[in-house]
Amino acid sequence: MRYVLTVVAILGVVLGVAAIAHGEADDSPGLQVLGLALAIGAVVFGIRNLRGGS
Repeated sequence: MRYVLTVVAILGVVLGVAAIAHGEADDSPGLQVLGLALAIGAVVFGIRNLRGGS
């Protein structure tokens, strides 16, 4: 189960980076901020999941 959640976190990072790239191409600062928040949140979620935190 831990590895499934890790894969979900990695997909969240990939989706966040894609949103940042698409927001830059479309000149949309809101999409860039949402993508950044998604990527950072996914990284934090993945680290907490791997370390066993609650």
